[in-house]
Amino acid sequence: MPAVPVEAFETPYYAAVFTAVPTQDRAGYSETNDRMEDLLKDIPGYLGMDHAQTPGGLSITVGYFRDADALTEWRTNAEHRAAQKRGRAEWYERYTLHVAKVERSHGFVRE
Repeated sequence: MPAVPVEAFETPYYAAVFTAVPTQDRAGYSETNDRMEDLLKDIPGYLGMDHAQTPGGLSITVGYFRDADALTEWRTNAEHRAAQKRGRAEWYERYTLHVAKVERSHGFVRE
């Protein structure tokens, strides 16, 4: 399946940018990640997610949310909180989270 970025949305909306350096041992990560993606789809106001990884191993995930309420619902979800705790204990050497209000958005598709 070819890589496709999440579409541009009517502004404003929010972007949560999660950059991480993973640990070597990722036991259980894939299953938990799949579960988190399933949970996200049920949040009203969740718009989509982009993923990328650099050749050096930096993982970048950007989640898009219609409003602050949707982002808060995700941030406070009990399963997500448990996954965050496990991530700090097992799956990440380090990470950074940036949350931004998107004020301009556009896209392009070659015909």
